[in-house]
Formats: sequence, structure tokens, C-alpha cells
Amino acid sequence: MSVNHYENFPVASILMPRRLVPAVQAVYAFARSADDLADEGDAAPAERLAALQAYDTRLDAIARGDDAGDPMFRRLAAVVQQYRLPLQPLRDLLSAFSQDVVTDRYADFPLLLDYCRRSANPVGHLMLCLYGAADERNLAQSNAICTALQLINFWQDVGIDIGKGRIYIPQDDLARFGVGEDAIVRGEANAAWRALMAFQVARARSLMIDGAPLALRLPGRVGWEIRMVVQGGLRILEMIERVDYDVFRHRPVLAATDWLAMGWRALRMNRTD
Repeated sequence: MSVNHYENFPVASILMPRRLVPAVQAVYAFARSADDLADEGDAAPAERLAALQAYDTRLDAIARGDDAGDPMFRRLAAVVQQYRLPLQPLRDLLSAFSQDVVTDRYADFPLLLDYCRRSANPVGHLMLCLYGAADERNLAQSNAICTALQLINFWQDVGIDIGKGRIYIPQDDLARFGVGEDAIVRGEANAAWRALMAFQVARARSLMIDGAPLALRLPGRVGWEIRMVVQGGLRILEMIERVDYDVFRHRPVLAATDWLAMGWRALRMNRTD
């Protein structure tokens, strides 16, 4: 997901139920501002971590029912109280942002999935809570969708992330396919790179398909919102394949024609659960 990670927050979607927009905006503001603390500006790592810890302390105040401080946290506290939102997903986001400050490589896929569990899955968890649909099956499929979206964001942004000194492709996969970090720096989309990316695209697609039944089970505008999210993720994967995995020179960006195709596919989605 993005902003860097939160462009998939549906704050501006016409499919979002209007009654939920203020609540989603309050959660989004928290996530976006915390992400900026971790990623933007010239602060030293210790300063970034301290600022994120201060956010966690504000969550403690919300948990106690104390004054949460500035207006952003007051709005968040009101939403937490109104919808009885759990605070753990918010804490998980802070944990992931803190990890971004100190971690720029992942040894293997399980470690990357653990990061996604905290950086992406909380968004779906909170949205399901706002929808009143956070049961075990829904959460499992939401997690699959959110993790898939996070991975898709990583795969389309390899060229951007390497400029920040980060590589999210697991190190053991790089070794398995014979792709060196120097080749990523140079943007070499050779045969080894294409094989590596085909493997990563298949991983993300499998997760997205696993989560897709959630879109068909939830009713009304919420279900249609998730259908479009699923189809958007799948469309980006197709675009990566279409440019023969050369995301260095051809970063996928959804255009108007892609949105039309996504809408048509959303209409034609069939129930599989």
C-alpha cells in the first residue's frame, strides 16, 4: 500500500459510504503523518524513532480515555470511541514505521510477510471494524488482499526504493535467481531479473486471489470498493508482466482505460468461496 504505503486508503473513493468518510480520514491522517515521521525530512534515525514513540504514547492516552493532545489525535480518539476500534492495528503501524527507520533489507519472505502484517494488514483490519464486519474469515481474506497490495507496491517501486537504499525483495530470492544488488542499482532487466520478478508477481497474485472472495461476500458499496481494490492490484501485476518486468524504466501507473477495465472485471467477478 502506499503514501508511501497508504495510497490504497479509500479516503476519496466515490464507493466509500459517506457516513464513514470522517472516520477513515481520521485514521488515514494518523497513518500518513506517522509514515512521514519515518520517511520524510532530514531527521536522524534516533529522532524519528523518538517521534514514533511519542505517537505510541498518545495511543496510551486514548486507551486511558485521557486528553489525546493535538486535534489529529482528538479526532482519532473520537473515532476509536465511536466505533470501538482496537488500538493494536494502530500500534502495529507504528511498529512497521519504526522498522522502516532501521531496516532496509529482508533476509527471506517470512520476514517480509511479518513486515506486511504490521505495515499493511492493519489498514484492512481497521476498515472491517468500521464496516462492522471484522470476523475471523473476513480478517484472513483482508490480510491476504492487504499483503498482496503491499507486495505489489514493492514490485512496482523497486527502482524508487533502491534510490532510498532499500530493497524489499528477499535476499534469499536474489541469491536464488542470481540477481545482485549492483544489477538493481543499474536497473538491469535481464533474464535473471525477469525470472525473479515473475516469481514475485505470482506470489502477489496468489495472495490477491486468495483474498478476493471477501469482495463478493461483503454487501453494497463496501463490497464494490474491495472489488476495485482487488482488480487494481491484479491490473498492476498485468502491467508489470506487459513491460517484461522492466519496472525500472516502465513503472506501472493506472490510466483511465485501466480503470474502465477494472470496473468491467469487478462487474464480472464470480463467487469462489
